[in-house]
Amino acid sequence: MIRRGAALLLLGGALWNAGAVAQTTQAGQDTDLDLIPRALQQESANTPAAAPKAIDNGGRLYVENAFSIASLRNQRDVPAPGPQPFNWQERLFLDVRKEWRLSSALILTYSGRVNFRAEDDLSFPVHENLINDLREAYLGWQPGERTYVDLGRINLKSGVALGYNPTDFFRPRAVVEPLSADPTVLREDRLGTLLLRAQQLLEGGSLTAAFAPKLYAPSAIYTNINLPSIDPMLDRTNASNRFLAKGSLNGGDRFSPEILLYHEGNRTRMGTNLAESFGQKSVAYVEWSGGRGVSLIDDALRYGRDTGTLPLHAPSWIPESSEESFQNELVLGASYTTQTRITFNLEYHFNQAGFSRADWRNWFAAGRAHHTSAPVVGQLWYLREYALDQQEPITRHSVFLRADWVDAFIPKLELTGFVNADAYDGSGLLQIAADYYLSDHWTLGGLVANNFGAARSDFGSLSVGANFMFKVARYL
Repeated sequence: MIRRGAALLLLGGALWNAGAVAQTTQAGQDTDLDLIPRALQQESANTPAAAPKAIDNGGRLYVENAFSIASLRNQRDVPAPGPQPFNWQERLFLDVRKEWRLSSALILTYSGRVNFRAEDDLSFPVHENLINDLREAYLGWQPGERTYVDLGRINLKSGVALGYNPTDFFRPRAVVEPLSADPTVLREDRLGTLLLRAQQLLEGGSLTAAFAPKLYAPSAIYTNINLPSIDPMLDRTNASNRFLAKGSLNGGDRFSPEILLYHEGNRTRMGTNLAESFGQKSVAYVEWSGGRGVSLIDDALRYGRDTGTLPLHAPSWIPESSEESFQNELVLGASYTTQTRITFNLEYHFNQAGFSRADWRNWFAAGRAHHTSAPVVGQLWYLREYALDQQEPITRHSVFLRADWVDAFIPKLELTGFVNADAYDGSGLLQIAADYYLSDHWTLGGLVANNFGAARSDFGSLSVGANFMFKVARYL
């Protein structure tokens, strides 16, 4: 509580100071007053000054109702401990994204979602029925030409790929109760991080630096039935000191490389984003990051023991290694847009820290024929929960294909679909979504998702087989 209060006081003080500096700068630049006739100046001086008003720069405000039904698998090779996923879920939420210009140099940005939630596995009324997701709340200041400073909770994103972003270093633990598994949706709807960001635009590119302070100790992974109600959940986003520096080079219309340097705790990673367009319809891109670290298995076990989820001295049921080595994360991708306005993205994903073929064999071998309450089962499924919480591919090699079709078959109908497949066993997640824009104020939509594959496969072993969702949105 002390750290949270100190953070809020620091944020409030910084915002007040930024406003004061901005006002001082504006006063120093008011040289046009010399051109106004003295009579008019005297008349203006005798007139009470009106209080400055914030200008609404627009945004988006809508109410949406989404009803989901899940098909759960009864027989699985490795049973999962509780709590089990829901069979049905009802979500009614108010989603707000707004921006206000407070002065010529100050802009206030807010993004949040208030959720009213009901599930078959959730009692009513309890505080988990009401969840407030504070995605962003920050003040932007422009102290000079092409110089920008932002302070507050910011959803800081990086990367050129769609299905997975190795350089998106602020993605871990930021996704809360998603309605869609589409990575492009998850990037926008996740929690931001409390940080300070500065950006300088140059003639040939830009420089950006960001610092996020540690406010909490690492906390245990949340489940869908123990989410806090009215809480910014800064323990998810500010559990360590983090620093990011990146620079981009404007190499023309077709080529703008970006270099990143990221430091967290005692680990440092480098990264790069490269994209090259070929004509007006095709783009090829590469996204890479690398640095010394351990495997996903070892990282998950360390985190589980440190946060008290796993017994401190319990042995690992599958081989682990605490030795650090250089770990690479890579995406190779390309996009193509047809004349009928269908955009395809095909990507290969490589996560060196993820499960190898041997790791998958060990995982299934260790978990077979055990009861859901067995310690081995809890540890095995914790590895997968950790990967999901970190928004990191659990498998080492995977393939991602996404298609987006605007005005599909009829005007105002948009179809999107993707498949994320494990390259080892051919299992995967297939999702197809449709949105029909009835008018400027109403949208109807639906979604079908299916985890396919054999029982002893990555996606085929998950608890949820299929998920169906229907939604209606009213834009205000």
